[in-house]
Amino acid sequence: MGKFKRESGFDDVSRDGQQSRVSRRRFLVGAAATVLMAGCGRLGRMLNGPNLPPDAAGRYVWPERPDPGQWPHSGLTAAWIGHSTFLLRLNGTTILTDPAFSHRIGLRPLGLMTIGPRRLAPPGLLLEDVPPLDLVLLSHAHMDHTDRPSLYRLPSKPPVILASDTSEFVSDLGFSEMQEIHWSETAYLDGVRIEALHVKHYGRRYPWDRDRGYNGYLLSKEGISVLFGGDTAHTNRLTQALKGRRVDVAILPIGAYNPWIGSHVSPEQAWQMSQDIGARYFIPMHWRTFCQSDEPIFEPIERLRRAAGPAASRIALDSIGQTWSLPG
Repeated sequence: MGKFKRESGFDDVSRDGQQSRVSRRRFLVGAAATVLMAGCGRLGRMLNGPNLPPDAAGRYVWPERPDPGQWPHSGLTAAWIGHSTFLLRLNGTTILTDPAFSHRIGLRPLGLMTIGPRRLAPPGLLLEDVPPLDLVLLSHAHMDHTDRPSLYRLPSKPPVILASDTSEFVSDLGFSEMQEIHWSETAYLDGVRIEALHVKHYGRRYPWDRDRGYNGYLLSKEGISVLFGGDTAHTNRLTQALKGRRVDVAILPIGAYNPWIGSHVSPEQAWQMSQDIGARYFIPMHWRTFCQSDEPIFEPIERLRRAAGPAASRIALDSIGQTWSLPG
């Protein structure tokens, strides 16, 4: 496992001064209400258990389950664990993005019960079955992307790359190394180039918190490039940053847009963004796992397929627990 190296394209990069303050305040108020209600206005949906049979230990599991022990060490293999959590093997480097395995995500007053949305669907891979990792990638400090209980319980504690001003939330969890990078900065680990990209979101962990960093990332190794978009609203910033560059796979959010369109991209916008950057394949995320907004649970994927039309075969993953590979 290699040590981090770092490069920066700019001496100083300002925060997102053009984000709509009204949209952000509206989202923060809604997020606070979600935490307090342990729901999102559709409480009945969350109180129903997943429609899946339990295994012998009584745990709910998906019919399709990743088997990382059988994955090749060349090319790209990706499995959707749920929400924005993906297990990736990029030319031999094993990466976990925004790990969220918890039954609920949200506040944990005094370290007791978690107050926040319950999972609608179990993780596609049990936490104890996560293989040894080379890297954990965290896009921003929101609780559904930086879930401390999940990070604490990871079987291995590899290096972590995070957005600026967010490492304090994981600094006590035993990871071997942490590095914050801001927009246009790059880090290197195990031959992977990790570039932080400017998306359109916000970074406060709590409604009363200060502004913090939030990143998308471009991961590149040995001729394969993967965009992990983190969380974003519609923006041309990714198109501008990636103009003329190869993107094999774009992993972008498609859910939580109603009514939070100022902070979360719609399925149609996500598809168009993937086309604008010239991605060969599209992987949707940030839907199906937690109830965080008002659209029906399966509306995001239905709208995405309609937007893709005849090119819908380029949607690489659309089911939790599913695995997909791109040969090297």
